[in-house]
This record gives sequence, C-alpha cells and structure tokens, in this order.
Amino acid sequence: MRLRTALSSTASVVCALTLLSACDSGSTTASSGDKPLVGVDYPRSDTDFWNSYIKYTPESAKQLGLSLKTTNSQNDVAKLTANVQTFISQGVKGVAMAPQDTAAIAPTLAQLGAKKIPVVTVDTRPDSGKVFMVVRADNRAYGEKACQFLGTKLGGKGKVVMLEGGLDSINGRDRTEAFNDCMKKNYPGIKVFGEATNWDGAVAAQKLQTDLTAHPDIKGVYMQSSFALSGTLQVLKQKGLLVDPKGKKHVFVVSNDGIPEELKDIAAGKIDATVSQPADLYAKYALYYLKAAIDGKTFKPGKTDHDSTIIQVRDGLLEDQLSAPLVTSDGASYGGVASVKSDDSALWGNNLG
Repeated sequence: MRLRTALSSTASVVCALTLLSACDSGSTTASSGDKPLVGVDYPRSDTDFWNSYIKYTPESAKQLGLSLKTTNSQNDVAKLTANVQTFISQGVKGVAMAPQDTAAIAPTLAQLGAKKIPVVTVDTRPDSGKVFMVVRADNRAYGEKACQFLGTKLGGKGKVVMLEGGLDSINGRDRTEAFNDCMKKNYPGIKVFGEATNWDGAVAAQKLQTDLTAHPDIKGVYMQSSFALSGTLQVLKQKGLLVDPKGKKHVFVVSNDGIPEELKDIAAGKIDATVSQPADLYAKYALYYLKAAIDGKTFKPGKTDHDSTIIQVRDGLLEDQLSAPLVTSDGASYGGVASVKSDDSALWGNNLG
C-alpha cells in the first residue's frame, strides 16, 4: 500500500506522493509561484547528529520551495516556547520542532492549534496534544536492536551498562523500556546497569567509569545516542579496555545515531554497532509534511512510498516511522535483526559533505 492523501484527483495524488514535486495541487492557500514561510526550531547544536540535521534543513526547504525562519531552543522548553512566539509574530504558516521535554510542550501546541498553524514534530512525539505529523523512527526498535546485538555478542551472559537519554523524552523512555524488556525476555542471564544521563556526555562518562570500577567484568555498553561517544571511548581507553574486537578485554559498544564518527569507529574496531537515525530524512520529511499541511492535504496510516510506515499513535496523531537500520562491521544478522555494513554508501553518515 502506498501513501495516500485525501485529494480529489489523480494529478493531486501524484503531487502529494512526490517529495520534490513542483506541480500545482490546486490548493487555495498557496499557488505554485508562492514560497510559504515556515519556522523550524532546532533543538540543540552541540551534537554531530543535530548539526547534521541543521545542515540538511535549508537544502530541503529550497527543494520544496519553502521560505525558512530558524531558531535554536538549546534543549530548553522555555526557549522553545519563546521561539514559537517569534515565529507567530513573523507570520509563519507552519512550524517544525523537536521538543526534548515531550510533556511540557502541550500548551505551546495548543496555542499553535488555536491559531490553525500546523506543527510537525521531528524525532520526538508529544505526550499529549495534536500535531499534523510526527516524523521519527521507531525508537523502541532502537533499544531492541541494541539488545539483540549485545545479547548475541555476549552469548546471553554477563553485564552491560545502558547510558540512558533523558527520561522526560519519549525517545529516552522508548529506548530504555525496549532494551530492558528485550533483555528480560531474551537474555535473562545478562544484568543491565541503567544509568540516567539526561543526554549529557560528561554525566555518561562519569557514570560509566563508576560502573566499570565497581564491576570490571562489564562486557557491553549501550549508548542511547552519540552524545556519549567521546566520553565512552575515553573511559574505555583509560581502563585499558579499548582493544580489538577479537581481544579478550574488548567491551562491545552499541550507539544510536549513525553519525560519520560512529561509522569510522565501527570500521576501526573502536565500537561495534550503531542504529542509523536518518538526519537527512528527518529534515526532508518534516518540511514535506509541513508543506502538505499548508496545502490542505491529509494522510492515513499505512505503508509509504519511502520505505516507512505511518501509524496512528492515538486519536488525531499520526507518526511516519522512517527506516533506521542496525549498522555493524560485517553486515550480519544478530538475534534475527539484519544489519548493514558501516561502509554502506546508502547511509547518510557516509554522504555528509
């Protein structure tokens, strides 16, 4: 089943399905010569992943014929709220955001809804309230893939540390719950030390060091984002554990993001796997759905034409779950989870100019 929109003509359907289409949808809100103004709030600029998203966003806006206003809320919901007020005063026709505190954003969403300004959230899903579309990957699958990889590598026995993201975020909760559930079900012989880090690399490094000191037989680390990459490698090196994957002291490390540095580290044997979170597609489809909302289009649950699935999370809330593959050095399957090699040319982290 391909992605479908509630349009009245075949030409309109084709236009809705083609991301870079220049055809006229017949919308009363924008003609083919207009450039609707949209606002995009970047959640932070202190990680390679989000800096990549920031790079891709203007390119996607240009391709779609959108005029762009941008702000950066720096992981602060109060700043995000203020930035949205700025967007409203500038007359934007739609807003894309990635709220890191997914509960506290509800009043802001309600205000935008009252003004009939459509919202697309990227990477995160609001705990309550309505948006036109959520663009993210299946974050529970992130935790499950990491679990299956580590569980297979450890033969179902041993100890692992999970460096959790922020549990005020749906992403942190999804990855944490899924990893724990998978371990409990499939690898009960593995003990998991869960460490809350609030997406802070320094906190993650300090807690990993404490765990490795108390439990020198830890053999696996699951980082819920590349925010912890540098600190994790530094701690392992200090402990004499940053060794070849075939070495007895090797600690298996799985990350989430798929940034270029992770792919290089997999090839070099410094870490073992990651889940490639599509920064390029987040930018591309966030703006695609904003333009669709402005043009008066609607969507339904089902398979799309871009290798993803739209699901209905709750009444009035749809989520386009983009593909996010497990990446390893050998491209093998782990616990039934297929992976791709770290040098695969299709990975966005290998194509970042």
